[in-house]
Amino acid sequence: MTTLRDQAAVLMPHLAGYTAHRTIAIGIRQGLIRALAETPSGLTADKLAADLELDPFYVATWCRAAYGAQVCDRQGDTYWLEPHMATLLLDTASPAYVGGVFTVLEQDEMFGRFERVLASGERLWWDGCDPGFIAGVAGTGTPFYTRLIPVGLGQIPGLAERLSTGCKILETACGSGRGLLRLAGAYPACELTGVDGDAHSIANAAKLLGAEGVRAELITSPLETMAPGEGFTLVLNNISMHECRDIDEVTQRSMDALESGGWFVISDFPFPAADAGLREVPGRIMSGIQFFEAQIGDQLLPREAYDELLARHGFTELGWFQLTPMHAVTYGRKP
Repeated sequence: MTTLRDQAAVLMPHLAGYTAHRTIAIGIRQGLIRALAETPSGLTADKLAADLELDPFYVATWCRAAYGAQVCDRQGDTYWLEPHMATLLLDTASPAYVGGVFTVLEQDEMFGRFERVLASGERLWWDGCDPGFIAGVAGTGTPFYTRLIPVGLGQIPGLAERLSTGCKILETACGSGRGLLRLAGAYPACELTGVDGDAHSIANAAKLLGAEGVRAELITSPLETMAPGEGFTLVLNNISMHECRDIDEVTQRSMDALESGGWFVISDFPFPAADAGLREVPGRIMSGIQFFEAQIGDQLLPREAYDELLARHGFTELGWFQLTPMHAVTYGRKP
């Protein structure tokens, strides 16, 4: 029989996790974690406060909480980061980077707005989001590109060899252009095209690619009405397929854009298909992401849904693999 004590033991770790989350987010925003990363030998709370021009009493409070969250270790009054924390929380170029998730989850678009419109169900779209939120989401998506290009794409039979010879690549929902930039570096002989429905994101992509000297055709268009042309060897969608207003229309237009034998690759969150997965850590994090996804009228999809989608549209040689517990890749080829 489940007791009151048993159920209290379920809730208490949630309170501890919330405290750890807020501690980490404060540490990232205020530079506390970076300052510790830059001094591996450690700093006292007083020295950390002095270096950052912060209140020493408050910084000491933060340091104790960071120690409790296992972000820091300490000896006496000296604190230093635990191994690999700098990579996980600060290194945006690492495929393991998760630091941006802590700050994005605190943005109003995630939970605050959801609660305010819980009664009305009023929807939102990207053009109604704060630019800072959009930039934050783009940052959290960067590790998906880092894992996917070129290592992930290299797991798809025959694709890497074809890309190395030069061809046309289309990225749908290209956002601020980080994926296009990585594609250009990995496959310099290829011609790049990016499509996104958000004009602000396309403008950011143009600035980013221009600054890096990367040439790409950029098209502002909903994916449901996109007409990027034909003859693409690869159509890629990274963590955006679940947001399509008409996923079948987007899939058909992706098929139409491909050359015979071309690949359609969907890189996305694999939302749990069974109840048990919802209670595991990856499923719980993805359930948090659903609060924003609900506001834009969609939800993350089980990975198996993409098998069904590609088969429904006549793709062949279907396959999939998992890069992390929260990142799966599904692919198929045009006959």
